[in-house]
Amino acid sequence: MDATPSLENSALLTAIILAAGQGTRMKSGRAKVLHELCGRPLVAFAIAQARAVGATRIVVVVGHQADEVRVRAGALFPSGVEFALQEEQLGTGHAVRIARDAAGLGEGEVLVLSGDVPLVRPQTLATLVRARRESGAAIALVTSDLDEPTGYGRVLKDESGRVLRVVEHRDANASERAVHGVNMGLYAFDAKFLGSALDALKPDNAQGELYLTDLIGLANANGREVVATKAPYAETRGINDRAELAEAEASLRREINLALMKSGVTMRDPSSTYVELGVEVADDVEIEPQVSLRGKTRIATGARIGQGAVIVDSTIGEGAEVKPYSHLDGAVVGARSLVGPFSRLRPGTELAEEVHVGNFVETKKARIGAKSKANHLTYLGDAVIGQGCNIGAGTITCNYDGAKKYETRMGDGVFIGSDTQLVAPVALGDNAYVGAGSTITKDVPADALAFTRPPLTVKEGWVARRKAKLAESAVGESKPKKAGGT
Repeated sequence: MDATPSLENSALLTAIILAAGQGTRMKSGRAKVLHELCGRPLVAFAIAQARAVGATRIVVVVGHQADEVRVRAGALFPSGVEFALQEEQLGTGHAVRIARDAAGLGEGEVLVLSGDVPLVRPQTLATLVRARRESGAAIALVTSDLDEPTGYGRVLKDESGRVLRVVEHRDANASERAVHGVNMGLYAFDAKFLGSALDALKPDNAQGELYLTDLIGLANANGREVVATKAPYAETRGINDRAELAEAEASLRREINLALMKSGVTMRDPSSTYVELGVEVADDVEIEPQVSLRGKTRIATGARIGQGAVIVDSTIGEGAEVKPYSHLDGAVVGARSLVGPFSRLRPGTELAEEVHVGNFVETKKARIGAKSKANHLTYLGDAVIGQGCNIGAGTITCNYDGAKKYETRMGDGVFIGSDTQLVAPVALGDNAYVGAGSTITKDVPADALAFTRPPLTVKEGWVARRKAKLAESAVGESKPKKAGGT
């Protein structure tokens, strides 16, 4: 949501992203960094943060479900991201050592980020890097003040405010646990110091792991300064369980919606409106409550999205209206077209300008020409439909024979009567007219009438005769039967 910060001399800035853990508190078979926030996996936020702050090299340390993390991250960031495998998770210091050994650190500085901290702003990271540069410190870290810091590493300082060390909660004594300034796991390092100091780390702690925070004590022992910057906890908090994931998503969703409203989008109830990252909404769009906009959706100026609509990877043209409770997935809706209510547009649907697709109409791989209409209870699959056509209620294209799909084609101005089956492959010429209740199995020429209804049979008086017969039968059954025997 914020503008990219200006960070001078970032040519030698390397970012290492820690994304190897399973995240046991998520209670999931999926790696924590693959859980999504507003449509993107958590690890993608850290990569985007590193890019925004100007990192020229980005190394993601993967471990649990490493292949899946590579695939998801690679799909979103096809270039400029390297991966290092941490087969056994032995702590944050071990993870950074793995990245160093796999990719090298070289000159300059290293930014270390967590793959589960999605809301940190690039400005906060730029401030962190500048603080290290300006002080010449070996390490700069981000801290937050918490009223209830249980579970977080405490940042211990001397009377002058100099950072002495970070002690993890389970290793802290009572006085150390009383400290409210906590470490948020975001660091900037002098690259040369980091590269050499990593080998001095030892697993002398309750976890038996290599703590990256132990480098603070090493820096102080070698006469190197350690500095700290502050940021709000709401921004720097990590995601540890699904409740925290939901809280973070709510925060990000509010930010997305606020930015859209500031840009000229009307939201009737932003608290119930879900817009994923990457969705584009132009000015003068109106969005009613309980709408969900996902994926690569694009909505043009003047469009209106009705209550409860779900729109995924779709394009909505200028002035078009999607009425309530419609579901669009991979569809293109032309300018001033009308969709719904309760329509379903599946992938491959393309509506030209001023098309009407009404209630309980489903389309799939259907290209529908300008000003054509299918207003009620219809299925159009694998179809190419010309301009100005009228598709009656209950019409279906029978596109599947159990083994293959076939196409239905209509020219311009075709009229299809209600309750018609078009058995593909079949083509109807311009201005063809199909009578209601027909099953069309052969091509229909232009300007021709086609129908398959049997002749109408009328039997006058039949109802009265039937009622009389039924009454007579009922009387007969009600008479008592004579006793009989042998």
